[in-house]
Amino acid sequence: MQKIYDIAIIGAGPAGIATAVESVLCCINNIILFEKGQNHSETIRKYFDDRKPVDRDWKGLKVDLKGNIEFEDGTKNGTLETFNKSLLDHRIDTKFSTEIDEISKEGNHFHIKTNTNETFIAKYIVVAIGKMGKPNKPDYDLPKSLKDRINFNITDCPGHEDVLVVGGGDSAAEYAYLIRTDNKVTFTYRRDKITRANPKNTKNLLDSVKEGVIQLKLGVDILSVTDEEGKCRVNFSDNSSLVYDRIIYALGGSTPKEFLSKTPIVVDEKGKPVVDENHINSDGIYIAGDIAGPLGGSIALALNHGYNIVQDIIKKDNYCLKQ
Repeated sequence: MQKIYDIAIIGAGPAGIATAVESVLCCINNIILFEKGQNHSETIRKYFDDRKPVDRDWKGLKVDLKGNIEFEDGTKNGTLETFNKSLLDHRIDTKFSTEIDEISKEGNHFHIKTNTNETFIAKYIVVAIGKMGKPNKPDYDLPKSLKDRINFNITDCPGHEDVLVVGGGDSAAEYAYLIRTDNKVTFTYRRDKITRANPKNTKNLLDSVKEGVIQLKLGVDILSVTDEEGKCRVNFSDNSSLVYDRIIYALGGSTPKEFLSKTPIVVDEKGKPVVDENHINSDGIYIAGDIAGPLGGSIALALNHGYNIVQDIIKKDNYCLKQ
């Protein structure tokens, strides 16, 4: 008879790891964690620069941590080590390099088909896949010939370049600030005032503007980007046209609609998962992390999602609480 897991968790980021850890600490050991990447916390690894601070109070959002994973302000490497230790210490059964092809519900159980031609069965599903695996792109075409010159993070920014950072949120402000010392940086945002970034990032950005190390180009849209001898020519709505060595887009991430369409997850008219106050999407399905609401991006909030979900499952099935 095929093994039936109590909980199958999809996504080994902060929310997924927290769900797994809190499950084990509540004596729910029959769990499995799926991750399409080769390691946990792929979003942090890929989109956080080594120089980028990792804030507990992301965007100034203060979160009272409820669970058992200790998390404070720190560095990228420190945060990764925290999650690595959590997985190892609690011996979480994790399937890396495993993508979910389809989820179906048969009776009271979910059948999970993977790209490894395996099928797993679970009583509960927790979807914690995040958004940044699919970063938002502009609505105008980007030349394929510039693919090495157009990025969605700063990990491939070598330095000594004329760089345009596009966006108005925390990532855009942080990217511009972090690369300012060894690049000529221009920060552009379609609105005439920076309102989406938190106070700390906004101050760092504006102080750098005052110091003359970052240029601002606000209140304009980018109409198009063309290839000019291997560099990026950017045509703006104010009729200006400038050439940059590199463009870094920081436009957030989008809900993975293709994945959701292959599951019984209920979505709204915009294609976003429906979530109630207990993170329930539908019977037996929970949503956690970035895709659980508009405040995605907070690691602390994602950790609480994992804790809250496990507490709800315990109430339903009367699992023994570990003392």
